[in-house]
Amino acid sequence: MNALRPVSPTYVEETRFGFWFLQSHVWQHHVLRVAINDLVRLTGGPLPQAPVLLDAGCGQGRSFGLLNAAFAPARMIGLDADPHSLECSHREAERLGLKVELIASDCASIDLPDASVDLLFCHQTLHHLVEQEKALAEFWRVLKPGGRLLLAESTKFYIDTWVIRWLFRHPMHVQRSAEQYLDMLRDQGFQFDDASVSYPYLWWSRAKDFGLLERWGLMRPKPVGQRDETLLNVVACKP
Repeated sequence: MNALRPVSPTYVEETRFGFWFLQSHVWQHHVLRVAINDLVRLTGGPLPQAPVLLDAGCGQGRSFGLLNAAFAPARMIGLDADPHSLECSHREAERLGLKVELIASDCASIDLPDASVDLLFCHQTLHHLVEQEKALAEFWRVLKPGGRLLLAESTKFYIDTWVIRWLFRHPMHVQRSAEQYLDMLRDQGFQFDDASVSYPYLWWSRAKDFGLLERWGLMRPKPVGQRDETLLNVVACKP
């Protein structure tokens, strides 16, 4: 069921199941939509009008309509290293009637000028990348001063579970906790405060039991700080 596609030295591609899942209603409405809504909330103050927006790791382009509605970019750019995904992104942009510039590139080497992007959206991409620090350095480079990184990521406490290991494929040696991802952002120079960070504890990210015991009223979830966070959303600024 999960025949694997070729391995890149810089990132690990999806399994066939994963590629199918990224086309699903669950992915678009319970994962992408929820993350974008939360990132909009975390931005706090006003965002640039008619920004240049880069979707780094755009996959099949399922984010394009949601990003256009949330941020009204004057220019939208989608970047992905997988040619098949970019073909899907092209079709999705045409279906939506959106003009999206597509770049075939890995996040660790982005073919854009310095300081050319206002908003950089990176959703569930870093955990596929082997060279995470290089990718983050590229995000920093292409963002304008005052630009925002809108990051939504899964942590090792979700990626390293039996169901995810069975259905998907990731470079396990680079997986990080939520705090380790935040430390990586700080080390790169990004700035954010507690109000710009959230730790969603959504059922689909609870691969051990999918939160069933809590939904049945048999257990209460532990509060932030007393549990292993499975998801991280953060809006970070390049000063």
